[in-house]
Amino acid sequence: MSESLHPGAPHDLPGFITAPGDTDILMVVVGVVLIAAVLGVGNLYLHLHTLPERMAHKSQKLQFEIVAVLGLLALFTHNHLFWVIGLFLAMVDLPDFGTPLRRIAGSVEKIAGVPPGDDAAEMTSTEMTSESAAHTVAAEGPDATKAGAAKSEVQSHA
Repeated sequence: MSESLHPGAPHDLPGFITAPGDTDILMVVVGVVLIAAVLGVGNLYLHLHTLPERMAHKSQKLQFEIVAVLGLLALFTHNHLFWVIGLFLAMVDLPDFGTPLRRIAGSVEKIAGVPPGDDAAEMTSTEMTSESAAHTVAAEGPDATKAGAAKSEVQSHA
């Protein structure tokens, strides 16, 4: 049986019209282009979205973490103000206050004669009880031995 065209159809059909039962090549090409376009635009969006984090990666750890949290908030809330704030924070170099303060604390510990790195949190309970006993003995009266114990105790706290 030969397939003939419908009598109302023009005899010169464009190339994208396929015969019944054949593969529609134009639809396959458009589908592949659509999938590639969606993946390309999504990749571009995520690359642009992570721009503040990549800029802040060279900075301090705290600044990087704040920028990363702002980026996640912007991603999940669709509030672009978080992204803009994160971008501005990534562009600004925050001063380092921690290093000078640690150096000052280390110098004060050297002056006081305390070995570096000893914190009050590392003191054992026996040291704390002997220290509180020395403070109560020093508070009782101006005895010479008591004053001497208090004086040595004061030197270690300076």
